[in-house]
Amino acid sequence: MNKETEIKLRVSRATLAALRDHPLLKKRNKSGWEQRELFNQYFDTPERDLAAAKVALRVRRDGEQFIQTLKTRGQSVAGLSERNEWDWNLAKAKLDLKKLDDSCWPAALAELDKKQLVPIFTTDFIREKAEIAWGRGKAKVVIEAALDLGKVIAGEGEEEICELELRQGEPEALLELAAELAADLALMPCDISKAERGYRLFDAGSYSLSLPAPSLSAETSLDDSVAALAWHLLGSSQRLAEQYRFNGHWRLLVDWLEQLIGLRALLSSLGQAAPRASSHALRELLDALLLEWRPRLLAGQDDDSLRKNAPALFAAELQGNRWGLFSLNLSRWLLARSWTLERNNRGNRQGAAPLGNWLPTLIAEEGAALQLRRYQQQPEDLAEQLPRIERLLVWLHLAREVLDVAEVDRLYGELNKLAELANQPIDPEVLAARKAQLLTIGSLKAWRQLVK
Repeated sequence: MNKETEIKLRVSRATLAALRDHPLLKKRNKSGWEQRELFNQYFDTPERDLAAAKVALRVRRDGEQFIQTLKTRGQSVAGLSERNEWDWNLAKAKLDLKKLDDSCWPAALAELDKKQLVPIFTTDFIREKAEIAWGRGKAKVVIEAALDLGKVIAGEGEEEICELELRQGEPEALLELAAELAADLALMPCDISKAERGYRLFDAGSYSLSLPAPSLSAETSLDDSVAALAWHLLGSSQRLAEQYRFNGHWRLLVDWLEQLIGLRALLSSLGQAAPRASSHALRELLDALLLEWRPRLLAGQDDDSLRKNAPALFAAELQGNRWGLFSLNLSRWLLARSWTLERNNRGNRQGAAPLGNWLPTLIAEEGAALQLRRYQQQPEDLAEQLPRIERLLVWLHLAREVLDVAEVDRLYGELNKLAELANQPIDPEVLAARKAQLLTIGSLKAWRQLVK
C-alpha cells in the first residue's frame, strides 16, 4: 500500500498551456516534460456499492502496461488530499478479483459479491509530467507536476478534465509551489477526484457537499479549535464552489458565500491569540471577495436576472487568480499554524486556553457589545453591528456543543434572523421587525445565561 499525497488544481486550457512554460517550473524542471496517454476504466456494482463506501477501483492502460488500482477516499480538503492506494501490475486489461483480498478490501464491503463489479465509466487523458526541484530551507524535495487534459465519459454524459496535479512532496512544499504559481495564474483548488466526476455525471447529487463537523470539546484548545473550524469552512467552500461551477444552482452560491462570511468572522474573533498582522494578507483577499459577492447575492434574492447571470460572473471569478490564491494561502496559514508564530505571551495563553473557558467569555463580551437596548431605539443603525453578529454566529453554529447552556440552538436561529434583517434595505416594516427580533433575543434563556 502507498499513501498518495497530492494537490489537485482545476485550470483552463489557456492556463494549462501557460504552465508548461511558466518561469518557475522551467527553472526547476529536472526531467523535462514527458507525455503519456492514459486510458482508465472504473468499476463498480450496478448499485454503486463502491462509491457509497468511498472506494474507487480502476484498470489503467499506460503504454504497454496495465495497472489495477484501488483507492480509498482518505482525507481531502481545499484540493490537498491524502489517500491510501494499492497498485497491481496485470498481464492484460482485465480486472483481477483475487487481488482484492482482506489486506486492502474495506470491511464495509466484506459481504459484497465482487463478481457483480462491472465497467461504469472511463477517464481518458493525456498527461504531461515533470520532476520539479523544490527547496525548503536546507531540505531539497522533488515534486511531480502533472498536466492532465482529457475527458470523463459516463453513459451519455461527459466532462472535460483540465487540471494540474502536484504530488510526492510534503504537503507544505506542494502548497508553497501551488501558491507561487497561483500568484500569476488562475488555479482553483479542487477536492473532486476523477472518479467522483464520473459518478457525478450519473447523479449530480452524488458529489457530497457536507463535510464531517469538527469534533470539539470543552477541553480542546483554542488553537486546535481554530484549525479545525477554518479547515472545515475552507473545505466546505471549495466543494460548494466546484458544484456551483458544475450546475449553477443558486443555493450553492449562497452557501458558498456563507462559508466565506464564517471564515471572515472566525479570523476577526481571535484577539491576541491570532495577531492581526498574521492574517492581514488573508483578510485583504477575503474582504475583496466579500465586497463583490455579498451585494450580488443580496440583490439576487429578489432579482431573477441577477440569478441567471451569476454563473457567468462566477466563471469570470474563476478565470482570475483571487479565489485560488486565497484558498491556497489560507491552507498554508493553517498547515503552518502561522497565527501562533509571533504572538506575545498573553496570546500564547489564549491560544492554549480550553475552548470551554474561552468561548463563553467571547460570547459574553460580544453579546454585551451588541447593545440590544440601544438598537431597539435605533434599529436603522443595526447594520453596523453585522460583523459582531456574524462572529457570534460562526461560533454558535460550529462549536455550540461546547456550551453548557439550554436552548442554544434557538439562540443561533434567532441571531441568524437578526443578521438577515440587518442586511435588508431599511423601510418601516424592516425597522419594526428589527425591534421585535432584538426583543426576542434579549428574552431568551440562553442569551441571559451567556450575556450576564
